[in-house]
Amino acid sequence: MLRIYNTLAREKQDFVPLRPGSVGMYVCGITVYDYCHLGHGRMMVVFDMVRRWLLASGFDVTYVRNITDIDDKIIRRAVENGETIGELTARFIRYMDEDLEALGVQKPDHEPRATQYVPQMLDLIGRLERKGLAYKAAGGDVNYAVRKFPGYGRLSGKSLDELRAGERVEVDTGKSDPLDFVLWKSAKDAEPEEVKWDSQWGRGRPGWHIECSAMSCALLGETFDIHGGGQDLQFPHHENEIAQTEGATGKRFVNTWMHNGFVRVDDEKMSKSLGNFFTLRDILREFDAEVVRFFLLRAHYRSPLNHSDAHLQDAKGALTRLYTALKGAPAGDAKVDWDEAYARRFKAAMDDDFGTPEALAVLFDLANEVNRGRRELAGQLRALGGVLGLLQRDPQAFLQAGGGEGLPDAEIQRRIDARLAARKAKNYAEADRIRQELARMGVILEDAAGGTTWRRG
Repeated sequence: MLRIYNTLAREKQDFVPLRPGSVGMYVCGITVYDYCHLGHGRMMVVFDMVRRWLLASGFDVTYVRNITDIDDKIIRRAVENGETIGELTARFIRYMDEDLEALGVQKPDHEPRATQYVPQMLDLIGRLERKGLAYKAAGGDVNYAVRKFPGYGRLSGKSLDELRAGERVEVDTGKSDPLDFVLWKSAKDAEPEEVKWDSQWGRGRPGWHIECSAMSCALLGETFDIHGGGQDLQFPHHENEIAQTEGATGKRFVNTWMHNGFVRVDDEKMSKSLGNFFTLRDILREFDAEVVRFFLLRAHYRSPLNHSDAHLQDAKGALTRLYTALKGAPAGDAKVDWDEAYARRFKAAMDDDFGTPEALAVLFDLANEVNRGRRELAGQLRALGGVLGLLQRDPQAFLQAGGGEGLPDAEIQRRIDARLAARKAKNYAEADRIRQELARMGVILEDAAGGTTWRRG
């Protein structure tokens, strides 16, 4: 049985969906005003992996991943650029889609945008106001009254007094309590008209937290199975989602909360202020996208992930070993034989809170067996890799990509032919010189009975 670490319960629990055989999963997506960074990439790949494993386990999955297309940062960036909100967000949604497609992240079943669900947000805020959980402040904003919701802080594991002690109090916020958060922001004269909607509280726009409550309930129901996101969203965003939704509906919001760990860079937290901030586009210019995906899955999703070029190079070497084992294997869509011993080990690893490090170790054990001559296991290796979104390319195409930059395939082949001619002429010194020269340029030659093949190192 699948067991998942539930952040709310702080333990692994047997996963039992609300409806047998069906899973509803909501994941907080990207605020689209800039390029996706590596932390975004990790979150997207992690929950793509989760969805793939749920499907492989026989569940019918409805996966919702939202897009935040209205936010203070979006408004500020659009004004700075002299463009409309729509122009800015459309561009960065396109860039996001390109990056995620490269990483093998499949599109969700639903990808709602915040601006499409303002009526549902207004309805939710109205329900909260009628229950005495929301109030209109002097400045026109509508805020959530945190202390009126019993159990606030369960997800973060902190009491209200602990949260209050860590709160930075802003002057003239209009809040009754510093812990209260905004549900509806009153319109500002300087803001573009395209971010203003009519409401019973006056013209304005939704706060950030309310959008996910409204969209998840609209698409999955008022109670659903899994809610995911990065660890940084645990508080306050997800804590506030629980307060809003359960305050309005009186029902349990989510059964299982999942959070992936932070990304660190050379053992420091990734941040723009430290100058160690990497966009996916930066990384994908230097490393093959499948190598990046492999790197992201190599660590357990809940653990911190330390990014460095050395770790990515190591991931490249490891993935190369797997593809090397697949050289010469029959192409086509291989199916997993779940009764086979390696597949059973793989399944046990994944059923234990999506244990990708152990599952990948099974792939390397399979590759070793294939290299020892058990070629019949190559299809199983490819099929199990496919469950994680890996090993689906032509092995030779992968092995000939990513190294020897600037050296065309035709030039590599010309030098291989020259080496072959030197060997036929018994000019072994010249043949060795060509091999070594290619190796220095990142091209590795491999001699076999069927001839010489090459790959980029």
